[in-house]
Amino acid sequence: MRFTLQVDDHADGVTTAAGSGESAGAGSASSADVDAGRAVEAGAAQSEAASDKGHTSVSSPGADAAGAGTGESQEPPGAGDGESAAADSGVEQVEGYELPDAEAAAEAAVDVDENLPDIAAASFGSAPRAVIGADDRVQITATSTYPWSVHASLRITANDGSQWIGTGWFIGPHTLITAGHVVFIKNSGVPNRDGWVRSITVIPGRNGAAQPFGSSVSSNLRSVTGWTGSGDQEYDYGAIILSTDLGSSTGWLGFGAFSDATLLASIANISGYPGDKPAGTQWYHARKVTSVGPRKVYYDVDTFGGQSGSAVYRIVNGQRFAVAVHAYGGATSNSGTRITTPVFNNLVAWKA
Repeated sequence: MRFTLQVDDHADGVTTAAGSGESAGAGSASSADVDAGRAVEAGAAQSEAASDKGHTSVSSPGADAAGAGTGESQEPPGAGDGESAAADSGVEQVEGYELPDAEAAAEAAVDVDENLPDIAAASFGSAPRAVIGADDRVQITATSTYPWSVHASLRITANDGSQWIGTGWFIGPHTLITAGHVVFIKNSGVPNRDGWVRSITVIPGRNGAAQPFGSSVSSNLRSVTGWTGSGDQEYDYGAIILSTDLGSSTGWLGFGAFSDATLLASIANISGYPGDKPAGTQWYHARKVTSVGPRKVYYDVDTFGGQSGSAVYRIVNGQRFAVAVHAYGGATSNSGTRITTPVFNNLVAWKA
């Protein structure tokens, strides 16, 4: 597919890379060939790298080589074999779910039905539950249709052979994004467990025992030195590279580096595979973004262990753009690693 770089002439300064035959949004725009686009991206990456080396990309041993300012950049999504509609309100049209006007303060009991532990526990130990107030998450059963098909249940095998669960999501035909602690374990305190995980089994659109797209195993992993070297939670993101183009069947999410103002006006959507629900079932929830930091996005979307690596995405004119990678839960707020310009540039490179 031939790609062009389109630069929006409007005040927001949105830069969109779009494939031929795909709309990059309304408004007048100028186009340049892919080589020019890559030169712009490379220049941006070099400028950011000078001030923030924690985003230097690193690969697992034997992996194949892969090629935050006020401006906003985004990559378009790609629908798979089937697509469901998105509401103009910025929330997915899911039967039984409605964005509430006010939060209930009551705590809800949860029943754990999962044999494997959350991968976050490997690096951080036991973490607090991340269901905030009443649990009104909704199960997704139409997981073979877009956008639900882009979300994958992950089965992670660490170096010591231990098994864990997590979540990932497609950004292209053969690339999934997830949390850094999903692909690289830090400070476990267990002999032979730390470092790059041995392998990850990717099961997109899983619904319990049903695997509508089958599964794929990969040991071709990516992260950045800010996580693998320092264990800094602000650099907690990574990627899984498949040897097949499974994402062409599932579709993928777009992603973007957006301004504080845009994020604070957005609804955060999260769908993934929590460990407190029946094994391998996908659950959805949405709430407004509550605050943002230079490298983090905060929200009170309900999540649970097992959803590490889930996409935090906004819906714009029916298209879905990830803005962060869900990584942490807390008593009053959950958070994800923000897609800033350096993160965006890495995702573009890992998608190639």
